[in-house]
Amino acid sequence: MLTEFGRVFIFLIIGAIFVAGGLITAWLVRPHRWYPGKLTSYECGEEPVGDSWVRFNIRFYVVALIFLIFDVEIVFLFPWAVVYQKLGLYAFIEMMIFLAILLVGYAYVWGKGDLDWDKPTPHIPVIKKQKPVEQAYAEEVTV
Repeated sequence: MLTEFGRVFIFLIIGAIFVAGGLITAWLVRPHRWYPGKLTSYECGEEPVGDSWVRFNIRFYVVALIFLIFDVEIVFLFPWAVVYQKLGLYAFIEMMIFLAILLVGYAYVWGKGDLDWDKPTPHIPVIKKQKPVEQAYAEEVTV
């Protein structure tokens, strides 16, 4: 007679055999014709040109991180929406505060310009060139 753990163990063994069998079958059936095109990286149908260590603009990463932050936060809305009627007014007020915080963060990111792909170039003030020390000393001596 099997215990509950024995049944789970048998299930895991059968699952491992199923996965290994699929991998071995795919290895046996696949074509074995090698050519240099298979060894290149796939770039959406384009020929890879240049170095692979190209520097991307930091805005790609910033927008991706902002998307992840807001995406994960919005996930908290689904469980709340499922049990909304059972929770009452207190949970509604809490969720409105949560959404207000998200909107403030969104407004901050939007106002800062991090969501714009084409950011304007910053204005860098021009610093007047200072005279070399020798020239300034020579002017002081002659005066």
